[in-house]
Amino acid sequence: MNIRLDKHGCSSRGLRDQEGFTLIEIMVVIVILGILAAIVAPNVLGNVDKAQQEKVRQDLRAIDSALKFYRLDNYNYPTTEQGIDALVTKPADPNIKNWRPGGYLPNIPKDPWGKPYEYASPGVNGEVDIFTYGRDGAPGGEGVDADIGNWTIE
Repeated sequence: MNIRLDKHGCSSRGLRDQEGFTLIEIMVVIVILGILAAIVAPNVLGNVDKAQQEKVRQDLRAIDSALKFYRLDNYNYPTTEQGIDALVTKPADPNIKNWRPGGYLPNIPKDPWGKPYEYASPGVNGEVDIFTYGRDGAPGGEGVDADIGNWTIE
Protein backbone atom coordinates (compact mmCIF):
# COMPACT_ATOMS: atom_id res chain seq x y z
CA MET A 1 0.00 0.00 0.00
CA ASN A 2 1.44 3.28 -1.05
CA ILE A 3 0.35 6.34 0.96
CA ARG A 4 1.48 9.72 -0.19
CA LEU A 5 2.37 12.36 2.36
CA ASP A 6 2.18 16.06 1.64
CA LYS A 7 4.82 18.58 2.71
CA HIS A 8 3.33 18.63 6.27
CA GLY A 9 3.53 14.86 6.70
CA CYS A 10 -0.24 14.33 6.31
CA SER A 11 -1.77 11.67 4.13
CA SER A 12 -3.42 12.75 0.95
CA ARG A 13 -6.55 10.68 1.59
CA GLY A 14 -9.65 12.70 0.89
CA LEU A 15 -12.83 13.14 2.87
CA ARG A 16 -14.44 10.39 0.84
CA ASP A 17 -12.09 7.83 2.40
CA GLN A 18 -12.93 8.76 6.00
CA GLU A 19 -15.10 6.33 7.89
CA GLY A 20 -18.07 7.24 10.13
CA PHE A 21 -21.20 5.78 11.65
CA THR A 22 -24.23 5.23 9.51
CA LEU A 23 -27.71 6.08 10.66
CA ILE A 24 -28.54 2.38 10.94
CA GLU A 25 -25.56 1.75 13.25
CA ILE A 26 -26.59 4.65 15.48
CA MET A 27 -30.19 3.37 15.58
CA VAL A 28 -29.00 -0.12 16.59
CA VAL A 29 -26.98 1.34 19.48
CA ILE A 30 -29.98 3.42 20.63
CA VAL A 31 -32.25 0.34 20.54
CA ILE A 32 -29.72 -1.69 22.56
CA LEU A 33 -29.44 1.10 25.15
CA GLY A 34 -33.24 1.27 25.36
CA ILE A 35 -33.49 -2.48 25.97
CA LEU A 36 -30.83 -2.29 28.70
CA ALA A 37 -32.64 0.63 30.37
CA ALA A 38 -35.93 -1.29 30.27
CA ILE A 39 -34.29 -4.24 32.03
CA VAL A 40 -32.24 -2.29 34.60
CA ALA A 41 -34.67 0.51 35.57
CA PRO A 42 -37.34 -1.67 37.26
CA ASN A 43 -34.67 -3.48 39.27
CA VAL A 44 -33.11 -0.24 40.46
CA LEU A 45 -36.46 1.39 41.29
CA GLY A 46 -37.61 -1.72 43.18
CA ASN A 47 -34.46 -1.62 45.28
CA VAL A 48 -35.06 2.04 46.17
CA ASP A 49 -38.49 1.13 47.57
CA LYS A 50 -37.01 -1.76 49.57
CA ALA A 51 -34.26 0.50 50.92
CA GLN A 52 -36.81 3.09 52.05
CA GLN A 53 -38.86 0.44 53.85
CA GLU A 54 -35.71 -0.92 55.52
CA LYS A 55 -34.79 2.61 56.66
CA VAL A 56 -38.21 2.85 58.34
CA ARG A 57 -37.61 -0.45 60.15
CA GLN A 58 -34.18 0.69 61.35
CA ASP A 59 -35.56 4.05 62.52
CA LEU A 60 -38.42 2.36 64.37
CA ARG A 61 -36.00 -0.01 66.13
CA ALA A 62 -33.79 2.92 67.20
CA ILE A 63 -36.74 4.96 68.46
CA ASP A 64 -38.18 1.92 70.24
CA SER A 65 -34.86 1.26 72.00
CA ALA A 66 -34.55 4.90 73.04
CA LEU A 67 -38.12 4.81 74.41
CA LYS A 68 -37.25 1.75 76.50
CA PHE A 69 -34.27 3.59 78.03
CA TYR A 70 -36.50 6.60 78.66
CA ARG A 71 -38.98 4.34 80.45
CA LEU A 72 -36.24 2.75 82.56
CA ASP A 73 -35.08 6.19 83.70
CA ASN A 74 -38.49 7.83 84.14
CA TYR A 75 -40.80 4.86 84.88
CA ASN A 76 -43.19 5.76 82.06
CA TYR A 77 -43.12 6.31 78.33
CA PRO A 78 -43.55 9.89 77.09
CA THR A 79 -47.20 10.82 76.66
CA THR A 80 -48.69 11.18 73.21
CA GLU A 81 -48.64 14.96 73.71
CA GLN A 82 -44.92 14.92 74.62
CA GLY A 83 -44.27 12.66 71.66
CA ILE A 84 -40.93 11.23 70.64
CA ASP A 85 -39.46 14.73 70.90
CA ALA A 86 -39.12 13.85 74.60
CA LEU A 87 -36.21 11.65 73.53
CA VAL A 88 -34.24 14.71 72.41
CA THR A 89 -35.62 17.59 74.50
CA LYS A 90 -36.55 17.27 78.16
CA PRO A 91 -40.31 17.67 78.61
CA ALA A 92 -41.57 20.41 80.94
CA ASP A 93 -43.21 17.77 83.18
CA PRO A 94 -41.87 18.14 86.76
CA ASN A 95 -42.32 14.38 87.34
CA ILE A 96 -39.47 13.65 84.94
CA LYS A 97 -36.44 13.74 87.21
CA ASN A 98 -34.09 11.21 85.62
CA TRP A 99 -33.98 12.52 82.06
CA ARG A 100 -30.53 11.92 80.57
CA PRO A 101 -28.52 15.02 79.71
CA GLY A 102 -28.01 14.94 75.97
CA GLY A 103 -31.22 12.96 75.49
CA TYR A 104 -31.83 9.44 74.28
CA LEU A 105 -31.33 10.10 70.57
CA PRO A 106 -29.12 12.67 68.81
CA ASN A 107 -32.15 13.76 66.75
CA ILE A 108 -35.57 12.54 65.74
CA PRO A 109 -35.36 11.01 62.27
CA LYS A 110 -37.98 11.63 59.62
CA ASP A 111 -39.35 8.84 57.49
CA PRO A 112 -37.80 8.40 54.00
CA TRP A 113 -40.57 10.56 52.53
CA GLY A 114 -39.72 13.53 54.78
CA LYS A 115 -42.62 13.16 57.23
CA PRO A 116 -42.28 12.86 61.02
CA TYR A 117 -42.95 9.48 62.59
CA GLU A 118 -46.27 9.16 64.39
CA TYR A 119 -46.36 8.25 68.10
CA ALA A 120 -49.11 7.17 70.48
CA SER A 121 -48.87 6.24 74.16
CA PRO A 122 -50.71 4.17 75.09
CA GLY A 123 -50.77 2.57 71.70
CA VAL A 124 -53.50 0.60 69.99
CA ASN A 125 -51.08 -2.23 69.13
CA GLY A 126 -48.95 -2.21 72.29
CA GLU A 127 -47.75 0.02 75.11
CA VAL A 128 -46.54 2.53 72.52
CA ASP A 129 -47.08 2.79 68.79
CA ILE A 130 -44.41 4.33 66.55
CA PHE A 131 -45.31 4.33 62.88
CA THR A 132 -45.38 5.97 59.49
CA TYR A 133 -48.23 6.05 57.00
CA GLY A 134 -45.83 5.27 54.14
CA ARG A 135 -45.12 7.23 50.99
CA ASP A 136 -48.70 8.48 50.53
CA GLY A 137 -48.96 9.80 54.11
CA ALA A 138 -52.47 8.33 54.48
CA PRO A 139 -53.65 5.43 56.65
CA GLY A 140 -53.76 2.05 54.91
CA GLY A 141 -52.26 1.41 51.52
CA GLU A 142 -50.14 -1.29 49.94
CA GLY A 143 -46.49 -1.61 48.98
CA VAL A 144 -44.57 1.62 49.66
CA ASP A 145 -47.86 3.29 50.64
CA ALA A 146 -48.50 0.74 53.41
CA ASP A 147 -48.32 1.73 57.07
CA ILE A 148 -45.25 0.44 58.91
CA GLY A 149 -45.22 0.41 62.70
CA ASN A 150 -43.14 -0.99 65.53
CA TRP A 151 -45.71 -3.80 65.80
CA THR A 152 -45.07 -4.90 62.18
CA ILE A 153 -41.30 -5.26 62.39
CA GLU A 154 -39.46 -8.28 63.70
